[in-house]
Amino acid sequence: MASAVSPAAAAVLRRMKPFATTAPYFSPFYCRTLFYSYLPLHKLSRTAISRQIKLCSSLSAASPAGETCKCESPLQESGFKIRDFRKKVRIAGIKGGPDQGLDRLGEVVVVTGWVRTFRIQSSVTFIEVNDGSCLSNMQCVMSPDAGGYDQVENGLISTGASVWVQGSIVSSQGSKQKVELKVEKLVLVGKSDSSYPIQKKRVGREFLRTKAHLRPRTNTFGAVSRVRNALAYATHQFFQENGFVWVSSPIITASDCEGAGEQFCVTTLVPSSKETVDSPISTIPVTENGLIDWSQDFFGKPAFLTVSGQLNAETYASAFTDVYTFGPTFRAENSNTSRHLAEFWMIEPELAFADLEDDMACATAYLQYVVKYILENCNEDMEFFDTWIEKGIISRLRDVAEKSVVQLTYTDAVELLLKANKKFEFPVTWGCDLQSEHERYITEEAFKGCPVIVRDYPKAIKAFYMRQNDDGKTVAAMDMLVPRVGELIGGSQREERLDFLEQRLDELKLNKESYWWYLDLRRYGSVPHAGFGLGFERLVQFATGIDNIRDAIPFPRSPGSADF
Repeated sequence: MASAVSPAAAAVLRRMKPFATTAPYFSPFYCRTLFYSYLPLHKLSRTAISRQIKLCSSLSAASPAGETCKCESPLQESGFKIRDFRKKVRIAGIKGGPDQGLDRLGEVVVVTGWVRTFRIQSSVTFIEVNDGSCLSNMQCVMSPDAGGYDQVENGLISTGASVWVQGSIVSSQGSKQKVELKVEKLVLVGKSDSSYPIQKKRVGREFLRTKAHLRPRTNTFGAVSRVRNALAYATHQFFQENGFVWVSSPIITASDCEGAGEQFCVTTLVPSSKETVDSPISTIPVTENGLIDWSQDFFGKPAFLTVSGQLNAETYASAFTDVYTFGPTFRAENSNTSRHLAEFWMIEPELAFADLEDDMACATAYLQYVVKYILENCNEDMEFFDTWIEKGIISRLRDVAEKSVVQLTYTDAVELLLKANKKFEFPVTWGCDLQSEHERYITEEAFKGCPVIVRDYPKAIKAFYMRQNDDGKTVAAMDMLVPRVGELIGGSQREERLDFLEQRLDELKLNKESYWWYLDLRRYGSVPHAGFGLGFERLVQFATGIDNIRDAIPFPRSPGSADF
C-alpha cells in the first residue's frame, strides 16, 4: 500500500499538474525531462536511482485515480530520445506584430517571466509579467477561480518573482495595451524576497550600477541590452554580407598596438590561488640586477591584455583580403570619467588592397547600416529612449543615416575651430589632439548634425602603424565625428613600406623584436591596406542616448570596480 502524502506535498503536486500537459513549453518541470536533463546516468549512484523511483511512486500514489506519473526510472529504458527544440512563446512574439496581438485573440499560450508589478482588487488581480523580449509587459488578468490563485492569496506573488502563466489572449479593456492574458493557471516558479531592490519606484542609474546583476530587469537597461544585441547582430550581418571574414583575435599579447603603455599585465609570478592576497613581494623572482625575472613567467616574457586586435587582423587581411575582429579589449587607464572603461569591446575591420578613401567609405557604410537597422527593428525601445533618455534621438540618428558625411582635413578643422565664436576649455593649436568639445562643435554646430570625417592628422599624435603622407608631417589617418559623442570611429591607411615602419618604431623607441611578425608582413607580399576601430560601447551610447559609458555594457570595469 502506498504511503500517505503530507498536505504540503499534495499542494506541490497540485501546482505541478499543469506542467504534465504543457511539458513542451516548460520542460524542466516535466519530471522525466528534469531527471534526464539534470542528472546524467553515469554520475548517479544506485541510491539516487532508488530515491527517484520512490519519488515517482509517491507522486503516483498522490495522483487522482486514472492519472499516472510521467516519471520513469532510467533503468526502464536503454535509450533516450531528445525532444525537438522549440522556440519559446515570447511576449514580443505576441504583442510585437503590426496588430499588437489582436490577430491572436483566443489563442491559449504559456508565458514565463518575472513579475514587474501586481495589484489585487476585489474580484480580479492584475499581474504584469516581463520576459525580457521587449519593453512591454504582458498584463495577466486573474480571477479567484483560476488555477493557482491560492498563491496570490498567500502573498507568494510579489515583484521580482518568476512565474509560469497559461491563459488565453483576449482584448484588453485598458488603454495601455491592445491585448492581455486571461489566466487559466498560474505557478510560482521562484519567489522573490521582500528585500528585492528594484520596485515600481524609479531608482537612479548610479544605484543600479551596484546592482548590475539585477538592473537588466529595469526598462532602461532592458532596452539598452536589446539595442546592444541588435547592433552586434547588424555588425556581423554588414561585414558578412560584404565578404569579410570574422577573425578571433587573441586577448593575451606581448605587443602594445597603440604604444601608450596603458596595459594590464598578465602574469603567474604572483600566486593565482587564495594565497594571492597574502603573498609577500619576495616571492616574485628577480634577476641578479634586481629586476623582475620574466623568463620564469608563464610565457617566458612580459604579456598583457590586448588593447586592440588590429595588428592580428592585419595578418589575416594579408591572406583573406577583408577581415574584421569583434571582441573584448582592455586599457589600464586610471580614469573615472563617464567616457572610459577598463574593459570594452572593439570592432576592427581590415581591408587589403585598399587606401584611406576605401577606409572612409567602409566606415560610412557600416555606421549608416547599423543605425538604419536599429531604427527599423527596435521601434519600441527607440521610442522609449526618445521619450525618457534623450529627446530627439530618433531624429538625430535619422540624420546620421541619411545625410552625406562631410570630409575635411585636420588642418582645415583647426582653422575652423580657431575662427569659431566660442571659448573652448582646451586651446586649439595645429598639432594638438582634438578634444571631445572640439569634435562635438565641428559635428553638432559647424555642420548641423552631419557626421564629419577629419583626415590627415599630424604624425606626432598618431600611432606608429599609420602610413606617412608625402609631406612628412601628417599621416593617412581619419576620425569620424558624430553628434553628442564626438569621435566614434578612428582609422587609417596602414604603413605597408618596411623601411618607413622600421624608422617609425625607432623614432618611438619601440622594441622591433616584439613586432618581428608584424614586420614580416611587409617582407612577404606587402600590399596597401587600411582599417578602422570602433568602440562598441560608444556606439551603444550614441544609439541609445545613455550618457555614461558604464551603462552601455552589462558589467562595467573601471578603476576600483570589478564586481560581478
